Parts: sequence; structure tokens; C-alpha cells
Amino acid sequence: MAIRFTTAGESHGRGLVGVLEGVPAGLPLAAEAVNAELQRRMGGYGRGARMKIESDQIEWLAGVRAGETLGSPIAMLIWNRDWEHWRDVMAPEADAPGETRRRQVTRPRPGHADLAGALKYDREDARDILERASARETAARVACGAVSKVLLAHFGIEIGSHVVELGGIAAAARLPLPTPLNQAADASPVRCLDPAAEQEMIARIDAAKAAGDTLGGVVEVVASGVPVGLGSHVSWDRKLDGRLAQAIMSIPAVKGVELGLGFEAARRKGSEVHDEILPGFARATNRSGGTEGGMTTGEALVLRAAMKPISTLMSPLKTVDLATGAAAQAQSERSDVTAVPALGVIAEAMVALVLAQAMVEKFGGDALSEMKRNVEGYLAQVRARLPRRGGAAS
Repeated sequence: MAIRFTTAGESHGRGLVGVLEGVPAGLPLAAEAVNAELQRRMGGYGRGARMKIESDQIEWLAGVRAGETLGSPIAMLIWNRDWEHWRDVMAPEADAPGETRRRQVTRPRPGHADLAGALKYDREDARDILERASARETAARVACGAVSKVLLAHFGIEIGSHVVELGGIAAAARLPLPTPLNQAADASPVRCLDPAAEQEMIARIDAAKAAGDTLGGVVEVVASGVPVGLGSHVSWDRKLDGRLAQAIMSIPAVKGVELGLGFEAARRKGSEVHDEILPGFARATNRSGGTEGGMTTGEALVLRAAMKPISTLMSPLKTVDLATGAAAQAQSERSDVTAVPALGVIAEAMVALVLAQAMVEKFGGDALSEMKRNVEGYLAQVRARLPRRGGAAS
């Protein structure tokens, strides 16, 4: 059994579907837990008008009965309220002879999937590309990640995030981080823990909106309670840090991922980078971000994701019209000024999916009760390796 997920749907289609497979049977699960994460994704200062239209909630399609998972694939549906305004644009039926659909996109936006996708898939209307490439798809990911979070919570794993940079404004480091992290971060309109930086970020967002521009930033995701030994060193595709990086890089507009010190580690001496091991197998520091050799160390998992500014600009950049080949101004679609606060929620979901996958891989179990027994046995094995008093190993 393995955790895997897929999504379907377009930004202005009828809805989005998330299918999550491999969750053990017997996991208590309510729609409220998923809907709460969807609402967190929709928040944040700088979001566009779309978030005022939608009110994301799931409908169970399969995999849950009487408030518990069945062990079969879980399917969830999120309706798009905006579909009502786009029925004729997104209708799956063929057009009538001589009919031209409105809102075609022939002026691809620099930085978006429009041009490369239109050429790759041989489409005359780039809307066939952008509707799926849109970050709206991440709502279905967050739904699947929310279920994964519920599973991980049964093993003491908690995942949170906060914004550490937005629009070039860096937040002052706050250590130790508050617990629970999301409770503190969600209280900020930009999900930042530094009140002074928060106000500067809001001012930058207002200025960018007035200029018809967009802003990017950096979020930090922290997973606490992760057991030692998830992932593996034996093959490239089983290394957990590599899987995490791929998952985070798959989020639209993310252009960089760091674990622990990340790029800063390349600038320091080895004595300033590696985490010394203390009696009891704890670490003096967590500069590695909770992984070594492709495996978790038992310390908190800490990673950062860098998001570029959104590619839809109200003051468009230069492009070429696909229909005529002539120079043009890029298409303008309704968009956010920044989605960095939402990025943290989406990144949490992707980390949760990767960790849930790694937990199920290592501990198996068709039922939650079986998985719990397997985890308890493994943790007992790890504890047995701790040196006894007096220095003798067991």
C-alpha cells in the first residue's frame, strides 16, 4: 500500500476533484477538518476578487463512511462557484459552426504556462493551457493534504508555516517559534510573525496593486514530531529531502526550495554547518533542517519555499499574439497581487502528503490500528538503542 494522489479540474470549470489513495481504514475523518484548511488557503492580504466569489468546501464522493476512512480511495469534490459566469467559455460541448468562444487567450503571459503549453499541445487558444496550469488547482491538493494532516496527527506530527519574506521585506527571526505555529501565523493578514515587517509587507502590497504589479516572497514550513528514519539513503528516488523538494517545486510559481540552512550552508565552514550528536541521540542544533542522507533525523523538519511574483500583471508585459505573430501586450486575467500567505498553506499540504506517504511506506498497515502498532514497535526498537546508564549499550 502506498499513499498517492491526483487532482482533476480547471480553474473556471465546474469544479475540482482530489483523489487520495492509500490512507488506512479506520481513520476518523470529518469534512470540517478539510474545509478548515481550504479556508486557510483562501485567506491572506493581497488576494484577488476570486476569493470573494468562492467559498471552498468539499463533498465526499468516495472512501469515507460513518465518519471513518474505508481503506479505499478517497474522492473529494470542490465546486467552483465562478463556473456560473464561465459556462459558455468552459462548456465541454463542441461549438456550433461559425461560433467563436469568448475570452480566448492568444496573447500569452510571460512567466506563465501559456506559450510553452500552447506550442507543446498544439492549441490555438491558450485558455486550454492556463485553466489547468492555474494555481486554483492547489485547492484540491490542500484537500488531500488536509486528510494527510489528520493521519499524521495520530502519530504526533504537526505541520505549520509562516511567511518570512514578502515583496523584499524580511521578517525578523523569532526563536523559538510559537506553538501551535499556525495559530500565531494565521492571526496575521500576511501570516507573518513579525508585526513590524507585517506592516511593511502590507504597504508593499498596496503599492504594487496601485502600480498594476505583483509580489513574491518566501515561506517557511515546519513539521514537528517526525520520527527518525523516514525516507532512505539506498536509492536516489527514496531520499526524503529530494521528494520534499520535488513536491514543493511542483507548486505553481515556486522557483526555489531550501532545507535547513539551504544555500547558506555553502557559505559556511563544516564546523558551522553540521549538527553535533548529543547523548540520547538528540542534536545540539538543527542546521540540516531535520534530514541527513535522505532520512529524517528526528528533529523538526524545516524547509523554505521561494515564490516568484504572479505572472498575470494588470500592467502587462510585451508578448506576441499567437493568431497573428505580431507584437502585443500580454493578456490580463483577474489575479492576486500576491499569494505568498496562501503558499504556506499549500506547502504544508504538500509536506503532509510526502510525510504521510513515507509513514505508510515504512510502517504499512491496512488499518490505522495496525499502523499504530507498527509505529510503536519501531519506536521501542529505537529507544532500545539508546545507551544505558553507565555508558553500556543495550
